[in-house]
Amino acid sequence: MTAPFVPDDFEPPRSLVLPDLVLEPLGPQHNERDHAAWMSSIAHIKATPGFAEAARTDPWPRSMTLAENLQDLEGHAADFDARRGFTYSVLGPVDGDVIGCLYLYPSTDGVHDVRVLSWVRASRPELDVVVWRSVTDWLSTDWPFTNPDYDPRTPS
Repeated sequence: MTAPFVPDDFEPPRSLVLPDLVLEPLGPQHNERDHAAWMSSIAHIKATPGFAEAARTDPWPRSMTLAENLQDLEGHAADFDARRGFTYSVLGPVDGDVIGCLYLYPSTDGVHDVRVLSWVRASRPELDVVVWRSVTDWLSTDWPFTNPDYDPRTPS
């Protein structure tokens, strides 16, 4: 029997509020904003650390309809509810616009306990390092993971 992704008594955070961004669980309510954010940023996302490697097994990001994106968001919301993985929408703190996304899923490499991926939209590249640093700190203080696999970012 495999160990659960997070302990049964762990309550996954429902938000992270920072001056430059807000994280909240990704769900169907983000569909149009999420779709617009990543569809306008496919090349940028593919160039983001972690996504080139992930592309070997997952063709995302690829062009999708709004209906296909909704199905994807419903899947992420179901994973969150079942505690199989945790996906967050990265939102602007004032306007609530989707800036990017954060994914926390079990690592399959036998070394790390969580695989973390994040992206920001192409129009907000300055937030890539901000998201990475903020999430790295958040993982070390509010999550039960001890060895995350989260590709480092370097300021551009």
